[in-house]
Amino acid sequence: MSSLTANDDCLGWAARDASGVLSPYNFSRRAVGTDDVSIKITHCGVCYGDVVWTRNKHGDSMYPVVPGHEIAGIVKDIGSNVHHFKVGDHVGVGTYVNSCRDCEYCNDGLEVHCVKELVYTFNRMDVDGTITKGGYSSYIVVHERYCFRIPDNYPLASAAPLLCAGITVYAPMVRHKMNQPGKSLGVIGLGGLGHMAVKFGKAFGLNVTIFSTSLSKKQEALTLLGADRFVVSADQEQIEALAKSFDFIIDTASGVHSLDPYISLLKTAGVLVLVGFPSEAKFSPAILNLGMKTISGSIVGGTKVTQEMIDFCAAHKIYPNIEVIPIQYANEALERLIKKDVKYRFVIDIENSLK
Repeated sequence: MSSLTANDDCLGWAARDASGVLSPYNFSRRAVGTDDVSIKITHCGVCYGDVVWTRNKHGDSMYPVVPGHEIAGIVKDIGSNVHHFKVGDHVGVGTYVNSCRDCEYCNDGLEVHCVKELVYTFNRMDVDGTITKGGYSSYIVVHERYCFRIPDNYPLASAAPLLCAGITVYAPMVRHKMNQPGKSLGVIGLGGLGHMAVKFGKAFGLNVTIFSTSLSKKQEALTLLGADRFVVSADQEQIEALAKSFDFIIDTASGVHSLDPYISLLKTAGVLVLVGFPSEAKFSPAILNLGMKTISGSIVGGTKVTQEMIDFCAAHKIYPNIEVIPIQYANEALERLIKKDVKYRFVIDIENSLK
C-alpha cells in the first residue's frame, strides 16, 4: 500500500535550457496519495511534443524539463483508495495527468477538453504547485483516473506510442464514424500518426490510401503497412483522378499546405480531420459549402476512448512500428525526429537503460 511520507529520488533525463540537450537529472516525485498509482516506467515513446517543450518552441518551458508523455510501465504502489489497479498491473499514462473532474467534459470522459485545469504530463503546474515531469524517468505518480490498463499480453514497448500517436488518430476516427467497413479513408502524411491511422483504417475494414510527398515510402506503405493505394501528393493527375471518392481524410501533416486539393477528394458530406499543427490552414470556403463537407480538428482523446483504443489494439493485434532505443540515444533520436528519420516511432527502453 501507499507510503504517504518520503519519496525515493527519481532519476530522469532533462533539458536545462532552450538548447534542448538532455542529460541525467535527479528529482523527487510527490508521495503516493490515497487515489494515486506509482508506476515503474519501463518504456516511453518519443513525440514531437518532446522537441517543442525541451527547446521552448512555445515560449512557456519551465526548466528543467523532463519530457515524455507516452508512458508504459508496471504498478509498484497504490493509494488506499485505488480500486482499479493493483501492484504488478501493466499500465499506461498519456498526455495529461490531472483535470478538474467536475466540468461537463470531465463528467463525459473527455478530460482532455477540461475547461478549468487540465494538467499535462510534463511542463505544467499541477494542483499542488509542482511542475509535472514526464516519462524520460524511472517512475511516475499519477491519479488512477489518468492511468490506463494495458493487457498483459500486449508488449509494453508497443503500448507506449498508443498513448499519444495512437489515440490522436483513433479518437477522431471513432467520433466521425470512420469505423464503417467498406468506406474509403485517405491519410495525409506517413509518420508516427499517419502509420497508426493506416493500421486502424485497415482494422476497421476501410479502403486506405496514403498521400505522401515521399515516393520512397511507397513500397513500405503498401507491403508493410498494408495500405491499398499510395499517391504522391504533388502528382496532380493522380489527385484529379480521385476527385469525390473519399468518405474520410485524416491530415497528419504539420507543414503549411493547401487543403483544397484534399477537400476536392471528399464525397458529398465527407469529413477531413486535422490532427497536425500547421501554422495556418488554407482552403476555399466554397469548396466546403458546395459539397456539405466538413473540416474538423482533433487532439488526443479522453480516458474512456483511450482505454477503448488500447483494448481494441490488443484484441486486433495492432502494434505501432517502433525503433527501441536506450535513454543515452535520446538526443540523437530527437534530432532524427526533426528530420523525420524514424519508422515510425522511437520508444525509449527506460527499464534497461536508465541507470
